[in-house]
Amino acid sequence: MDRVKDKVAIITGAASGIGQATAALLAKEGAKVVIADINEANGKKTADEIKRAGGKSLFVKLDVTSENSWSELIKKTVAEFGKLDVLVNCAGALFAKPIEETSLEDWRGLMSVNIDGVFLGVKHAAGAMKKSGGGSIINISSFAGIVGTVDDTAAYCASKGAVTLFTKAAALEFSKAGHNYNIRVNSIHPGVTETPLNEPLRKIEEIKQSMMARHPIGFFGKPIDIAYGILYLASDESRFATGSELVVDGGWTAQ
Repeated sequence: MDRVKDKVAIITGAASGIGQATAALLAKEGAKVVIADINEANGKKTADEIKRAGGKSLFVKLDVTSENSWSELIKKTVAEFGKLDVLVNCAGALFAKPIEETSLEDWRGLMSVNIDGVFLGVKHAAGAMKKSGGGSIINISSFAGIVGTVDDTAAYCASKGAVTLFTKAAALEFSKAGHNYNIRVNSIHPGVTETPLNEPLRKIEEIKQSMMARHPIGFFGKPIDIAYGILYLASDESRFATGSELVVDGGWTAQ
């Protein structure tokens, strides 16, 4: 129950889905967790549930596309808990449109959440982690950050591919060989996981069956399946892992 005992963790997108499951699991394993989400009602509910279960939690409203919002989040986290050890960049956006029907506004909106939000999180967390002596940053990419799809999600693939390589570059920059920040940076690559983000696609039977067929394991993931991978990367058990891709995708990319 103490795999991340006394660590302070920020989880974005923690009001639902993978972020919510991760916050609950890290709290159960001894971390003080900051629920960061634009959804204030569900975010506060998640923080309250963690407290009722005996954990330590704080909700901070966050717009991941806003640099000022990130600055305030880091300030409130350090003021409440004294430091920052872990950042999980879990907030994300998704839409399915053919490239020819994707507007520049659509494209930029997706990128602002999926890559700008990750960039801002890494940038602002690094300063706080340096003062704490180091830390672990976990960026949620996707199987679609490794391979393409046939489901009209090219923009999503592009954004997650950017997360994958940004993670590697940040890992090197923050390593001893770079600026010696003692900050590890890794990415997680879920397969289709039963979350509100992809629920609209899973409701379309043709797309659902197409996605299921590409999971050799025979089922979609649950948020907790991904949360356990995040727990490993957040803990000192993964002290030798940086710049790596932890794939939890039911076999999608093995084909």
